[in-house]
Amino acid sequence: MPSYWILKTEPSTYSYDALVKEQRTVWDGVKNNLALRHIRSMQKSDRVLIYHSGKEKALVGLAEVVKGPYPDPQQSDPKLVVMDIKATKPLRNQVTLADVKSDRAFKDLALVRMPRLSVIPVDAASWKRLLKMAGA
Repeated sequence: MPSYWILKTEPSTYSYDALVKEQRTVWDGVKNNLALRHIRSMQKSDRVLIYHSGKEKALVGLAEVVKGPYPDPQQSDPKLVVMDIKATKPLRNQVTLADVKSDRAFKDLALVRMPRLSVIPVDAASWKRLLKMAGA
């Protein structure tokens, strides 16, 4: 059974549109210990919502983990890990951070509680609710 995640990215650095164009990418650049621990928990077929940080602050697209965690080949520090994801489809309706914060069902979601965390686990009930909000 797949797990569910939110991956945050600054769209001026790497946008969901860039992922769609490339189809697949190595998700790298994560240095936070908790976020790295989450990456180490990811497995092939886990489902992902891509969140644009910065000015947008919205969930914008769906992706899937296609290769589980492995050491970042661009770094010499073995604790830095990456995984590969592929784009699946953009969300029909973007779900803004304000939308998420206004829904009490998400009060414990790390997107609300830990706004700087870049790799966020999502429980199955919250995942379904987010997809419904997105029209997916």
